[in-house]
Amino acid sequence: MSEPIRVLVADDHAIVRTGIRHVLEGEPGFEVVAEASTGTEAVALALALRPDVAVLDISMPGLTGIQAAAELRRGSPETRVLILSMHDNTEYVLESLRAGVHGYLLKDGAAAELGDAIRAVCRGESFFSPPVAYRLGAVVRGEVSGGAAEVLAQLTARERQVLVGVARGQTNKQMAQELGISHRTVESHRESLMRKLGVYTVAGLTRIALEERLLP
Repeated sequence: MSEPIRVLVADDHAIVRTGIRHVLEGEPGFEVVAEASTGTEAVALALALRPDVAVLDISMPGLTGIQAAAELRRGSPETRVLILSMHDNTEYVLESLRAGVHGYLLKDGAAAELGDAIRAVCRGESFFSPPVAYRLGAVVRGEVSGGAAEVLAQLTARERQVLVGVARGQTNKQMAQELGISHRTVESHRESLMRKLGVYTVAGLTRIALEERLLP
């Protein structure tokens, strides 16, 4: 009998982690070796336990799932990473791929697809939920640019100012002083624009600001 696939589950909602564990324990061939509620905790546990597959939510405290995936690619390259998200935004998917993930699964289809997705990435294959695969195919065919221009239109004026500040290398404190708002307000705008754009790294935000000519 083959060894079970060792899985780490990371999501900041306990009920989601419990649901994932329930789905996996209902099928043969899986062992949930650890659960994490933050990206930072997920990386630490993965480096210590070396699971076969890490199932990561995107929106987590500390490191996001995308940032955690990038850390695992460097520190535990043998661990395959599967993103589990409620978002099928093209930029989310592309940013995840740049971070080195091996699959992207939507939460609304997780109950039916999770086992197959984990087995696929563990075999060295990629796995994408059908809506995600369609979006990637559209990017490859040139039907959509995969850029953030349409999402930028949804940003508030203040969020655009914070995006420019990030691209200029400013800290939250520096932006707060320049814009005449509190440090906490800058953090709130920064979190909101990252969520709208589906980008959680300074490099990714800077790239968007440059591509969309937001910098002078």
